[in-house]
Amino acid sequence: MNLHTLKPAAGSTKSTKRIGRGQGSGHGGTSTKGNKGAQRSASYKERRGSEGGQMPIHRRLPKVGFKNINRIDYKVFNLGQIDALVEAYELTEISLDSLYVCGLINRTDLVKILNHGELKAKLTFKVNGASEGAKKAIEAAGGSIEII
Repeated sequence: MNLHTLKPAAGSTKSTKRIGRGQGSGHGGTSTKGNKGAQRSASYKERRGSEGGQMPIHRRLPKVGFKNINRIDYKVFNLGQIDALVEAYELTEISLDSLYVCGLINRTDLVKILNHGELKAKLTFKVNGASEGAKKAIEAAGGSIEII
């Protein structure tokens, strides 16, 4: 094998189409764009969602539902989960800062405690919301809750 005999594998390279370079290029005349019509123009850009005269899908399908702009989206923790978190992260207080430090919530999340499961640990809670059952269960376990 010599350096001057090296060449690419058969079919791995191909020459580019030289558009708009006259009849001798083999792509003269209309430069492979066809005859007349908007699509042969250099500035042609098809509108998003266009289906060429067929009714577009976003107009064929009906509108469904709505998005409530007043919705308050809470990050929910059940009482059953709290015991597991206390053991895993050795928490004495459930607050937004302690949950953020553990990586369980984002800085802007709102936290709500729900009454699903049992709470065994005596803890203080500083959260954005809690159900009535959760409040009773926390106080019954000897803890306290403060709604921020």
